[in-house]
Amino acid sequence: MSCFGTRVTPDLYQNCCNANNLCEFDGDMSSIVTAPIYVQQVFDAVRFNLQGMKTFDDQVFSPCIPPSHRIKRVVDIRCKRFFNPTNVEDPENLTLDVDTSISGASFLQDAKGNYLSVVGADGTYSERIMYAETSDCDEKCMGTPVFGTQTVSIFGNVVIELDLLLCDSCNNEVVFTVCANVNIATKDQPMVLTNFFEICMPSTIDTAFLPRFTEFCNSACEARLATNNLGRDLNVGPDGSICGNLIVAICLTCEKKIVVPVQLCVLSTGYAEAPLQRNAICTTFPSLFPASIKECDTTNCEEEEDKCGCETPTKRPQPRR
Repeated sequence: MSCFGTRVTPDLYQNCCNANNLCEFDGDMSSIVTAPIYVQQVFDAVRFNLQGMKTFDDQVFSPCIPPSHRIKRVVDIRCKRFFNPTNVEDPENLTLDVDTSISGASFLQDAKGNYLSVVGADGTYSERIMYAETSDCDEKCMGTPVFGTQTVSIFGNVVIELDLLLCDSCNNEVVFTVCANVNIATKDQPMVLTNFFEICMPSTIDTAFLPRFTEFCNSACEARLATNNLGRDLNVGPDGSICGNLIVAICLTCEKKIVVPVQLCVLSTGYAEAPLQRNAICTTFPSLFPASIKECDTTNCEEEEDKCGCETPTKRPQPRR
């Protein structure tokens, strides 16, 4: 059990947890104040799905099935991306290399021909600054279309797991899992997927900031037996080794965004504070953020003068008529 009581249940074998709810609203509208925030607004975005497939013949799985057992059926097939957390440059990590070119606009470059990048919402230099002549569409209060071509190069490995229902000579059944680390493609000869898109960009003249272009993709994989037939697709050797014929699909979701820096007014109930996990000796601790500034209630200024620092407004004498 967690010492701080953040477990979902008191079960000692429960390895999952719930996140803390940092923002709450009690329904009292008087506690809501307006606050300006300086953020990036999404002007336009497009999303699309891509997929690539690869077949594997006589792929070896491990470990070998126990002696005197036979495969009765395949219970489940799972596929996941391979990732080595101790080495992000591991060539076996499933990697997506995205290359995008646009027509109708251009990415800003420095004197050496390098694209100018700025920090995006992910905290990295993932946004490129765009420029285009938008005066024709600015007069109509509309955006300017930009056309793009995306090429995604995929290389690295995936891990495939097979849950097999085994049966021994006494007809006792047991689920046995075998796995294989298979290579989709190498960096020198990647799997390449291409698609086209259209996106709308705002004015580059009537603004202090040029629009930024950002993109990101996420990958998943699915695997199945080549012919969906156990007898044809799985072969068991005399020593219990298993070879299989598989089809692996790499499924991608990609999104392109054009964002612009803006200042917005939002309704807020105050700064969010994370709940404390109390297990300390100190009696006082420093704050992490400045105190929020709230408007004083002028109707209660006389009573709250020492607390909020307001001065009671003096009444002006009315002129005689």
